[in-house]
Amino acid sequence: MIVGTVKEIKNHEYRVGLTPESVHELTAHGHRVLVESGAGEGIGASDALYETAGAEIVAAAVDVFATAEMIVKVKEPQPQERALLRPGQILYTYLHLAPDPEQTHDLIASGATCIAYETVTDVHGGLPLLKPMSQVAGRMAIQAGATALEKAHGGRGVLLGGVPGVLPAKVAVIGGGVVGFNAAQMAAGLGADVTILDRSPEVLEKLGMYFEARAKTRFSNRANLAECVADADLVIGAVLIPGAAAPKLVSAAMLKTMKKGAVLVDVAIDQGGCFETSHATTHADPTYIVDGVVHYCVANMPGAVARTSTYALNNVTLPHALRIAELGWRDALRDDPHLRAGLNIWDGKVTYQAVAQDLGLRYTPAEEALA
Repeated sequence: MIVGTVKEIKNHEYRVGLTPESVHELTAHGHRVLVESGAGEGIGASDALYETAGAEIVAAAVDVFATAEMIVKVKEPQPQERALLRPGQILYTYLHLAPDPEQTHDLIASGATCIAYETVTDVHGGLPLLKPMSQVAGRMAIQAGATALEKAHGGRGVLLGGVPGVLPAKVAVIGGGVVGFNAAQMAAGLGADVTILDRSPEVLEKLGMYFEARAKTRFSNRANLAECVADADLVIGAVLIPGAAAPKLVSAAMLKTMKKGAVLVDVAIDQGGCFETSHATTHADPTYIVDGVVHYCVANMPGAVARTSTYALNNVTLPHALRIAELGWRDALRDDPHLRAGLNIWDGKVTYQAVAQDLGLRYTPAEEALA
C-alpha cells in the first residue's frame, strides 16, 4: 500500500502522523511511504531522517493526497485538506466529528473511508488510541492552569502548592478517567488541594485507593459539582463520552458563583467542551475571560509537547496502520472489532452511531461497509 503523511497545518500543531521509526516499520513490510517535506520539523525529524528510514520526500501535501492510498495524520483534516480527499481513500487520524458538522459533511462528500483514532476500542472497553494523548492533556492541564492562575495571565495570583503558612490552591477535577487521573496526579504532586468528581462508584473507589489522603473524591451530582466549582481556584473539565459531544456540566449560572480570577481548563473541548461558556482556542491565543473567570480551551493541547506526544501516539497507532496496509481496510476491520469501532465515515455514510445521533444524520452500521 502507498501510505502518506503530511505537515499538520492546524494552528500551532507540531505533531506528525508518522515518525521516522514508524516509516521504517512500514517500508520494512514492503509498503511505499510518502512524507511531505518538513512534516517532521516539529519533532526534530529532518527530511534526511525520513529518507534514511525509507520514505520518499514529496514537495507538497497536494501530491501526497493525490498519490497515497492511506493518509495518516494527527489532527482532523482542515478544509483545504478535506478538499483533496477522494473516494475510496483511507483517512486515519483523530476526527472528533460530533461537535463539527462542517467537517462531517465534507468527509461524507469526499467518499473517503475515515477511521478515527478516538473511537477505536480495546478488550477492556478502553480507548487505546486516545489514551496517550489523554495522559498528555491531563498532565498539561495542570501546567496550563497553574500558568493561567498567575496574575499576569488574568488569574487570582495563586500558587498551586502554596508555601508554608499559606494554603494551597483548590483544584476540582471533573471526571475520573484517564485525563482526570493524570490531572489529579500532577496537581496532587504539586501540593494542591485536589477533589475529583465522578459518577462511577468503581472509579471513585479506585481513585480513593490510589490517592489515599493526597486527593479527595466526591460523587458527581448537581449539588456536589456546584459546591466544588464555586470553591475551586482551578477546575479541570475531563469528561468524555466516546465519539459523542461532551455534556455541558458547568453552566453559565455556575460560572457566576466562582471566584474572580479562577481558571477553567476544558480538556473536552475537542468534543465540544463540558463548560457552557467554552469555545475552542489556540496555542497562539489560549485564554479568554468570561465573568471574571479565565478559560483555557486549546483544542490541541498535546501539540505543544509535540515530540513526546508524537512518539506516544505512534506507539499505539502504528500497529493498526500496519494491519490496514497489509490487509486492506475491509479485512483489517473485519478481523478486528475494536478497530472496526474506529470507522466513522465510509462511502458518504456515517458509520458511528453517536456521531449520527448528535448531528441528526442517518446511521449506517459499520458491518454494512464490510459486507
